[in-house]
Amino acid sequence: MDLAPTLLICTPIFLPAIKTFGIDPVHFGIIMILNLGIGLLTPAVGPTMVVGCAIGVSMEAVSRSILIFYVPMLIVLALVTYLPALTLWLPSVVLK
Repeated sequence: MDLAPTLLICTPIFLPAIKTFGIDPVHFGIIMILNLGIGLLTPAVGPTMVVGCAIGVSMEAVSRSILIFYVPMLIVLALVTYLPALTLWLPSVVLK
């Protein structure tokens, strides 16, 4: 699925559970957007990748060229997920 419909469908489902576990909704939103952004580039079903292949480049060539970006994306996702202070310091400064 595309990012916007998935976000609109999954957020109301997951948000009550996230609040029950005591996770900040802003932090949850950032994690969700990062995950869905990675999903847009996943080979074979990622809509962004399919559109990129429509210009005449093979799926294998696009997959190989995108592969080097997965490691940094997954590292950033892990840092944001397990170190909430990285993403929550700016909202805490602005909202004071």
